[in-house]
Amino acid sequence: MADNTHTKIQVALAGNPNCGKTSIFNNMTGSRQHVGNYAGVTVEKKVGETKIDGHDIEIIDLPGTYSLTARSLDELAARNVIINEDPELIANVVDASNLERNLYLTAQLIELEQPLLLVLNMVDVAKEMGLKFNNKKLEELTGSTVVETIGRVNKGTEGALRGIVKVSKERKIPNVRVNYGEVLEPAIAELEAEVAKLDTGRYPHRWVAIKLLEQDTDILEKVQELDKSGAVLSKAEALRTELNKSVDMDIVFQEYRHRFAVDVFNGVLEVVPEHKDTKSDNIDKILTNRWLGIPIFLCIMWVMFYLVINIAEYPKGWLEDAFKLLTDFIGANLEDGLLKSLLNDGIIGGVGAVISFIPHIVLLFVSISFLEDTGYMARAAFVIDRVMRGVGLHGKSFIPMLLGFGCNVPSIMGARILDNPRDRMITILVSPFMSCSARLPVYTLLASAFFPPEDAPTILLGIYTLGIVVAVVTAKVLRTYVFKGEAEPFVMEMPPYHMPTLRSVGIHMWERSVMYLKKAGTFILASSILIWFLTSFPQDVEYSQDYDAAKAEVTAMHEQTAATILDEAQLANDEDKDKVTAIYDQMLALDEEHKGDPPAEEEEPAYFEALKADELYPVAWTLYVNHKAEEDEVKALDLQQGKEKIEQSYAAELGRFIQPIMEPLGFNWRINIAVIAAVAAKEVMVSTLGTIYAIEASEDDSTSLEEFLANDPDFNPAIGLALMVFALLYLPCLATMAVLKRETDSWKWFGAVFAYTSILAWVGAYIAVHLGRALGLG
Repeated sequence: MADNTHTKIQVALAGNPNCGKTSIFNNMTGSRQHVGNYAGVTVEKKVGETKIDGHDIEIIDLPGTYSLTARSLDELAARNVIINEDPELIANVVDASNLERNLYLTAQLIELEQPLLLVLNMVDVAKEMGLKFNNKKLEELTGSTVVETIGRVNKGTEGALRGIVKVSKERKIPNVRVNYGEVLEPAIAELEAEVAKLDTGRYPHRWVAIKLLEQDTDILEKVQELDKSGAVLSKAEALRTELNKSVDMDIVFQEYRHRFAVDVFNGVLEVVPEHKDTKSDNIDKILTNRWLGIPIFLCIMWVMFYLVINIAEYPKGWLEDAFKLLTDFIGANLEDGLLKSLLNDGIIGGVGAVISFIPHIVLLFVSISFLEDTGYMARAAFVIDRVMRGVGLHGKSFIPMLLGFGCNVPSIMGARILDNPRDRMITILVSPFMSCSARLPVYTLLASAFFPPEDAPTILLGIYTLGIVVAVVTAKVLRTYVFKGEAEPFVMEMPPYHMPTLRSVGIHMWERSVMYLKKAGTFILASSILIWFLTSFPQDVEYSQDYDAAKAEVTAMHEQTAATILDEAQLANDEDKDKVTAIYDQMLALDEEHKGDPPAEEEEPAYFEALKADELYPVAWTLYVNHKAEEDEVKALDLQQGKEKIEQSYAAELGRFIQPIMEPLGFNWRINIAVIAAVAAKEVMVSTLGTIYAIEASEDDSTSLEEFLANDPDFNPAIGLALMVFALLYLPCLATMAVLKRETDSWKWFGAVFAYTSILAWVGAYIAVHLGRALGLG
């Protein structure tokens, strides 16, 4: 036997959805792959590497699948990796608490005639249920090596890795086979003899014979390429026709595999637990109740948005303060000019506006990850199934759609878990209506600018719900008129509830945050610079007046007023004048210190209280009021100058070009530019508005973007609501469109999505703005 100490052992990690396979993969490799607790989260193979006892191990994490019949893309991918990529062994992760169901896949893996390691996971849950198995007997009945793990808390990982090394060294093929009974076995043997005449490579002859009798389309195509005479396929068809007279060929193989799984399960079960409702069963009586399920789902979503909006506001404020300090530093150390404008207005004003929403993104993903890992998201799919069935889909379609709350790209790719091509296409085409995390900064910005804080969670819940409703209605239309056919039945296992680990939630939060930051450093940075260029040029603008002269005039006037104040105060001597000046300087210093806590207009700040004891304070206060009036007048001139400059920019020209189309929605050229730029990535809408208003603002202005929007006379709550609806419904980002083209393999559907999302967005925004106005919002 060859020593594999210094060679890399390649392992295919296979298992049902919800068996904990991806947790095992993460534990073994330290990979930062997302762990979810519902079917279909892994839709492509993932590869990771690890080492134990001097052995290098490469682990391929296959899509979670119940079968290798290859009806769906993930099943086909799993099977092809096992056969075509020549792994040394298969590590089959099975859920010990649901062993009988999981052994159905094991039966099919045995038929592939590969060395097999059975990873008995979730043994803690099985123990709580009163289940006890004889692992030695399990090894005998499956021809495999068995190890136990608790993937959720990273127990048994080293034992599993050493099991991989052991199986790799032994190279033992399972010495058992699924017996298909006295009717099928002779036919399998007869066809196997014919298949043996072909060079099937790594495909076992018996397995190929079985697949031909099952009419597996993938194997039929492969044999057709090998069998030029057609003898094997003719034989398979003849045998199938004969067998159909005595058995139902569409289900008979499934029945015997299930019988094998039941026999193995009964053979290894040492303790038969009393049937009693588990904790999960009791919780499900409430959470999946026919009448309470959907209201509870909506309540959970509302609480999630409440936490996202309210808790994230504190770190968001800290980030905004940090960017203000950076802006001030650049302002103090760089000469006025294009570079200073690019850094402060373009990059910090644009990218900074987006990055300040990272706390919201982090909290959203912490919440979603928590709901996934507890097992609730599987229940959400079950609850929504009743709605989905009404439009010709089923709850399984809602699983990839739920992924869309994070990002539409994996949502579209997640449709691969669906067996029916019609369901897959409909799910792909409606997934972009799910509000991805990139839209969250847009919703949060507009909700904060135009609605009271206590209403913001309800606004967010409403916009997310609207996305689901539009997706469902669109699915109904597509099912009725485009993809006609019967709906598929929906069968889904409910994983037991458990408390997520900090590690799994942390991994999810970290990878999403890093992805968001990378986006900010690439797409959004590039877009911000482009928008800055479009809003900053041309430079030779014709102003309505000489603003420098006007500001100098304002300053001279208030200097004269200050001199008059001091003259009229009839101060006794120069010492009193110096004292007044000192108090006035202290006021300005205190203002600077309390910049984040501005007083109400014409109201004496509380932090001036200690200065009031001095009898000369009233004179200093009058000087202070005069200074503030000067600041306000200069700021008004700066804003007016900035507005004139930007309204003559290339960006304004582009925005006004599409104004006839957008005017019925109440959008001005600024919003038009933000809408166009956000095709690259939805967060760019925020960075674009941040750049535009930063360029308009005066240099010393510390007003937040929310305040700018709220104070813009061209903006109001009704328009804010319309812009949220438009951001929800119109063309998804470029990355999503690219994946949609790849998954549908059709420019026709690419164009159709472009057209129908644009039309829906316009109609939705039109309804929203007029409804908002009818409700007195604008």
